[in-house]
Amino acid sequence: VQLQASGEGLVQAGGFLRLSCAASGRTGSRYVMAWFRRPPGKEREFVAAVNWSNGSTYYADAVKGRFTISRDDANNTVPLQMNSLKFEDTAVYYCAARGGNYAYRAANEYNYWGQGTLVTVSS
Repeated sequence: VQLQASGEGLVQAGGFLRLSCAASGRTGSRYVMAWFRRPPGKEREFVAAVNWSNGSTYYADAVKGRFTISRDDANNTVPLQMNSLKFEDTAVYYCAARGGNYAYRAANEYNYWGQGTLVTVSS
């Protein structure tokens, strides 16, 4: 499975940005797609995940109500709509995938990773 993230950008606090993760290769019928991020000087952290087979979504408390993860079946992509951005959302964002139905929040549970894409929020 190959993952390609896009949507890097610089935005002012309060603004919005949309990331996308394109998946290719053999993904199977049951898998979870997720977004993680690594803020400057911090560990990688869970942001959001979507169960591809049933559409269930999961969010970190820090982004709940501001970010929306979804699935685009037609294009096999996973958009992450980020609204009301805050300075602390500044990070390198990564998309990830794993087989099965459980949306783990630990990065080491994911087998496939895309390259990071930088999101910078100015205060």
